[in-house]
Amino acid sequence: MSDKTPSLFRIFLPVTDAAAARAFYERLLDIKGNEVHPGRVYFQCGPVIISPLETGAPPIGDHVYFSVANIEEVFERARDLNCLEDGNIHDDPAGNIVVRPWRERSFYCRDPWGNGLCFVDETTLFTGRR
Repeated sequence: MSDKTPSLFRIFLPVTDAAAARAFYERLLDIKGNEVHPGRVYFQCGPVIISPLETGAPPIGDHVYFSVANIEEVFERARDLNCLEDGNIHDDPAGNIVVRPWRERSFYCRDPWGNGLCFVDETTLFTGRR
């Protein structure tokens, strides 16, 4: 990577209840959020900060992808939170742990505000590189 290559460091996820979002993400991600300002909580996810932000904006248009070492544990927490996504991804249930056609083992869910999330087994990441 050259010194001119941009580096992604923060993603805001629009929500309508910051306190409920903090509780949801702390439980789903199994990490504590860091309140940096009243109503603004950062979750350090590797080099990228995920921050639910109370706003009137609609949910993000696609999914945010997380690489995890413990996909079964994250899946159980998502199931307990009743946020597994309905529907199919390439003819397989989105809300099940499945090996996708691009060989990633993953499942999809949505937070209570409609933001799409995908959790991928870190041993199966497809990054477009060969």
